[in-house]
Amino acid sequence: MNKFKEIRPIVLGIATKDNKLLVSEGYDKVKNQTFYRCLGGGIDFLEKSEDTLKREFMEEIHTNIIIKDFLGISENIFTYQGKKAHELVLYYNVTIPDEEFKDEYIGIDDHGQFTAKWIDIDEFKNDKKILYPEEVFKYL
Repeated sequence: MNKFKEIRPIVLGIATKDNKLLVSEGYDKVKNQTFYRCLGGGIDFLEKSEDTLKREFMEEIHTNIIIKDFLGISENIFTYQGKKAHELVLYYNVTIPDEEFKDEYIGIDDHGQFTAKWIDIDEFKNDKKILYPEEVFKYL
C-alpha cells in the first residue's frame, strides 16, 4: 500500500501513566518540526485492529500490552515531508504491564531507530510539544 496515494487504516494505542503519555518522537524536515505520536501502525488486510496494535508494540518496542477499551475512530488528512496523506485512525486505551514498564524504550519502525518515552500530557495541552493527530486530545 502506498500511504501517500490511498486511505490507510491505522490503529494507535493510548498508554498513560501518572498523567504521562507514551509517545514516539518524529521530525518533519519540510516543516522543520518535531512532533509526537502514540505508538501503533498500519492495519494489514484481514488483521483485526487489536491484533495489529499488539503486533506493532511488540515489533517496535518489544513490549506486550493490555488492551482496555476501544475509544473511537477519526479521519486524519495531513501533510508529512511535503506529501499529502489520509488515514482512518482507530484508538484504544492500552496499559503496559508493570513487569514491562520502562521510562524509555528504544524501538525500530519504517523510519529507523526511535525513542518512545513518557511525556507529561500537560506539555501537549499547553502547546509546549506537538501531538498528532489532534483527535488524540479527545481521549486524554
